[in-house]
Amino acid sequence: MALVTTTTPTINDGPLFAEVNMGSDFTAPTVRATVVQASTIFYDTPATLDKAERLLAEAASYGSQLVVFPEAFVGGYPRGSVFGCAIGIRTAKGREEFRKYHSAAIDVPGPEVDRLAAMAGKYKVHLVMGVIERDGYTLYCTILFFDSQGHYLGKHRKLMPTAMERVIWGFGDGSTIPVFETAIGKIGGAICWENRMPLLRTAMYAKGVEIYCAPTADARDVWPASMTHIALEGGCFVLSANQFCRRKDYPPPPEYVFSGTEEEPTPDSIVCAGGSVIISPSGAILAGPNHEGEALISADLDLGEIARAKFDFDVVGHYSRPEVLSLVVRDHPTIPVTFTSSSTKIEDKTK
Repeated sequence: MALVTTTTPTINDGPLFAEVNMGSDFTAPTVRATVVQASTIFYDTPATLDKAERLLAEAASYGSQLVVFPEAFVGGYPRGSVFGCAIGIRTAKGREEFRKYHSAAIDVPGPEVDRLAAMAGKYKVHLVMGVIERDGYTLYCTILFFDSQGHYLGKHRKLMPTAMERVIWGFGDGSTIPVFETAIGKIGGAICWENRMPLLRTAMYAKGVEIYCAPTADARDVWPASMTHIALEGGCFVLSANQFCRRKDYPPPPEYVFSGTEEEPTPDSIVCAGGSVIISPSGAILAGPNHEGEALISADLDLGEIARAKFDFDVVGHYSRPEVLSLVVRDHPTIPVTFTSSSTKIEDKTK
């Protein structure tokens, strides 16, 4: 695995920064962060978790305190798959494809979450992991958050899947838009194109996000422009992690077929070109974008940059106009069925 970093000293100097108390210290700390650019082992969640641990261990060996993995790293991003769907039509093959994809997803909480928490604690890193979450028979594209003590902090479910993603993933709600206060700063995240939803971003800014994690599946050249805008708008660090995948990282045909291409890609064809990037609150690109292959892309985040950037522009502070423009966030869970206890339903008919 290649390490890509723009920081000094070099990685040969080992870990530079211990975990920092974010309390009353007037000296702004520096946090070493890594975004992982690597591929899922599709349909093999145990092997994917093994790969995640290898990458996490390598990042920790370079002194990383925060490691962000791509969208759907555990469970897989089903690029090129249509699940046998057209308007008014589903096929038996597509249903079987969904069954296999559902089987590769994970329960939250569940044994895979416990393993990820143990990995974060073992390597003493804060971990942000993209997963496919299984909740009964509905799947969600989700980010899981862990602290460096091995505690599971919570999750964010993608609010708005894009295009064909809506066929296979459910919609998140306002109850999973967290920003976690950790020993290295306030960490939150949004997934792929929901990062382009200005009201979602505003909700995160209002919660004080300082390290904004953006796992994605978008490898286009225009993606860093969105990440730069968010960093400037929010006065926060933006860490975007994407998979780098070749056709051979997916099962071969006919088990897995890429649709939307004129011909089946060759095994070495690049089907997702990465582009992972780390950007400062001033809009400076600290590391990346990388389109060369699997890599650990790292930078040292000077948290003092947040205050320097917000001096110019604080979107929910001195640059807001709440008497003109305001946002209401419905942050309660939306559930389809509510049961009441039988003891509250049964009336005393003697009265």
